[in-house]
Amino acid sequence: MVRPRMVFFLNHLTLGLYDNSIVINPQQQFFAAIRRRAGCEVTRLFQEHGMQLQVRRWVMVIEHKLEEAGQRADVPLRKAAAVAFIKNPFLGPYQEDLTEGIEASVALGAQVARQLMSVWGDYPVQAYGKGGIVGIAGEQEHVNALLTTAAATPLRDIIGGGKAWISSVTKVGGPGVTIDIPLASKDALYVRSHYNAMTFTLSDGPMPDEIAVIFAVANRGRINARVGGITQEAMQGKDGLI
Repeated sequence: MVRPRMVFFLNHLTLGLYDNSIVINPQQQFFAAIRRRAGCEVTRLFQEHGMQLQVRRWVMVIEHKLEEAGQRADVPLRKAAAVAFIKNPFLGPYQEDLTEGIEASVALGAQVARQLMSVWGDYPVQAYGKGGIVGIAGEQEHVNALLTTAAATPLRDIIGGGKAWISSVTKVGGPGVTIDIPLASKDALYVRSHYNAMTFTLSDGPMPDEIAVIFAVANRGRINARVGGITQEAMQGKDGLI
């Protein structure tokens, strides 16, 4: 019997994310092509920006829900998140200007988006969110500097659309921290059915000198959503609201 809800924690070693020759079906071929193209873009972005953000490890989380409140979903609700643990580039004396990190976050955002799509599979993306956790040796503003619009633009470029702003959350924490990544429609924030969250615990980080940067996506709204608002089918997706 298939359990109605499955959650997977994966890392780059189990997924073979750096081997684009691992292709099983046409859908994986499509996303392998995205990864190759994104890899070239990451290289170019690193060359353009001075500060380089060193990724120490990756964690990918997948949740696949088949039913809610005893009601079987016509389309399963799939969520996925990619977590990049990086060395905090702002450690040391207080810095008033974090612009260099904001600029460097463009290349980091491209990397995170690439890893996220590597595990996503053949599903549409209707909702997205972002978040981050800074280790206790840093400050919350450090992770905020790496999660501005500049960092999220590569994700929009890969999934398409994305007129709506990306809901975000940041906090200070350490190993064992739990985070709720807010999710909302990527094209129209008034699509009430897509207000959701992806919750998970990071067992081995961030360490005091690290920052965890997170992107998350979902393929649909909540199962059994029934509190009104604009529907996915009726939304216009022109101004990010309706």
